[in-house]
Amino acid sequence: MRVNRLLVPAALLALAFPGRLAAQQSDQAWLDNCRDNDYGSRREVSCEVRHLAMKRVSGAIEVDPGQNGGVAVEGWERDTIGLTARVQANGYTQQEANDLGQQIKVSVSGGTIQVDGPAMHRHGGWSVEIVLYVPRKTDLSIHTENGPISVENVSGKMDLSTQNGPLSLQGVAGDVRARAQNGPVDVELKGTSWEGAGLDAETVNGPVDLAIPKAYSANLETGTVNGPWDLRMPLTVTLMGHAPRHITTKLGSGGATVRVVTTNGPVTVEPAE
Repeated sequence: MRVNRLLVPAALLALAFPGRLAAQQSDQAWLDNCRDNDYGSRREVSCEVRHLAMKRVSGAIEVDPGQNGGVAVEGWERDTIGLTARVQANGYTQQEANDLGQQIKVSVSGGTIQVDGPAMHRHGGWSVEIVLYVPRKTDLSIHTENGPISVENVSGKMDLSTQNGPLSLQGVAGDVRARAQNGPVDVELKGTSWEGAGLDAETVNGPVDLAIPKAYSANLETGTVNGPWDLRMPLTVTLMGHAPRHITTKLGSGGATVRVVTTNGPVTVEPAE
């Protein structure tokens, strides 16, 4: 096991993830970041990368990364699955951190990835980042409590939800339902149109950031109930009276519905790079 000294309070361990998990970040870069971060309170840390075997399944890949875990999924051209678990644990002493890390179990059964570990307490905390490389056409079912979800370049039927973490979608397609309760939703569309049944993404208390390529075709629905707007690209809408809190508009030649909305957060719509 790789270990090193790190300053991180147990209560803030769930915040060790960036807003958008990068599956392409190397294991060594993750280890360096795990060792080098300073969260303001003297702790000892255990940082470990585990490579696990997983076979393709006929149904959806289901991931439960634990209370403070996050999930990053990236599509690739291979017909196999790459699975890595990046395990971080901390305690007042190095032995406490090491012992806690050893108690964290990452199991694979069929298409299900499950993370289990001891209860959180003031003497130590832990989190696991699940990194998945999957064939581009893959169904997903991912749910987190405090950690982020990031999916990039995957097409399929997806059910994604997080209670307190951010949710990032880049170049996804298919039949996608995404929900965040208290975190932001970041959607970057790619290509010239939505491929598949559509996207239904929503957050209650977080901001929405939607990036749309030029000459993109879809039926777009976006808006906010209580937050401000920041439109950085032209959209053709019909206004009757005051500016609406929600807009529905046809982009290009139309097509599948892309719905990205929030209740209490701001909305930013901008051109995709």
